[in-house]
Formats: sequence, C-alpha cells, structure tokens
Amino acid sequence: MSDSGHFIVFEGGEGSGKSTAAEAVAADLEAREIRVLLTREPGGTVAGEKVRRLLHEQLVPWAETFAFLAARAQLMDESIEPALGSGATVVCDRFEASTFAYQGWGRGLPLDALKAANAHATKGRSPDLTIFLDLEPELGLRRKRGEREAVVTGAESLAFHRRVRDGYQAMFREARPGSWMMIDATLPADLVAKTAVDAVRKLLA
Repeated sequence: MSDSGHFIVFEGGEGSGKSTAAEAVAADLEAREIRVLLTREPGGTVAGEKVRRLLHEQLVPWAETFAFLAARAQLMDESIEPALGSGATVVCDRFEASTFAYQGWGRGLPLDALKAANAHATKGRSPDLTIFLDLEPELGLRRKRGEREAVVTGAESLAFHRRVRDGYQAMFREARPGSWMMIDATLPADLVAKTAVDAVRKLLA
C-alpha cells in the first residue's frame, strides 16, 4: 500500500492489560511528537460504539461475528485508513486476531470462513506489529471482575477462555517473523508497558 504510517495492534485475553499498554505506547509516541491515532475494537467510531453496546447482549456466534466485523469495517474506512494514509501511527486495542481467537478458537466457527469475511472488513490490511499480552485465563478473569465495562461474548466459561488463549498462542507461533511479539502479562504493568514501548520504538526506527 502507498501509505507510510505504521499499524500496531494489542491483543490478548480478558484482563491482560491491553488498554493500559496501548495507552502507554500512544503516550510515548506523542511525547516524541509522532502523530498517533489510539483507537479500539469494537468502537472507535460512532457506529462502532453503538455496536459495542449491542455486544452487551447475548448473540449467537455468527451474529456476534458479523457485529464485530461491521464495527471493524467502519473503523477501517473512517479512521484507520485515513490515519495511515496521512503517515500517522495507529495503535489499536484489538483487531482481526480477536475474531480468530474468540469466534474461531473459542466459539468453534470455521477459521477459513472467518478469515474470508474479515478480509472484506479490513480490505486485506493486517497490522505491521501485533503485540500479544499473554497470561493464564484464571488470572485475567480475576482482574476483569474489577472492571465496570465488559463486552459479553456468549457463555464465558473458563474452558472458553482457555481455547481463546490456545488460539492466540497458535497465531503467535505461526506468524510471519517480526509481525508478532509476546509479552508475559503477569509482569508488573510498568514493565509490560516498557517492553511494548521499546518494541514500537524499534519498529519505527
């Protein structure tokens, strides 16, 4: 593509600290006077935030999937593509890997079908760097209980979250060299943030 911006995505299970790490990276970029768009999925646009509210309802797996893809398509067209095209760095809390991990590995929907549908929503655009914050689901869920906002994704059993983690780990192992990195999310939040900041600085160097 002709844009010169960088596209960085944070991924991980519930309570992994993605949002905190993404905010730290965006703050570091701003401090170094690098233009940055910090956004999230689902959300980041008026339509996407409406979809986020819809996802507080219990939806069947394919309805849930299409809701996420609708929000992603809107975010790509309205925010991510224009920012990248202007040379800005985009930092996004969740992207396509969440669909594959949650709806594919977690819900059991066919990965080939999910990838085909996702390609339309993303117009074939993938992140330059996916930063995967990994931790045991039991710990993540304990952390998550203290948060007010949570997107409902069906029956969130521990077994479901273990499958989601399995999916993330599989994607990390299979990723093109340099396109994914894994951070131990059981580390102190400031160390997780520093590791992510250092990785992004290296990417942009």
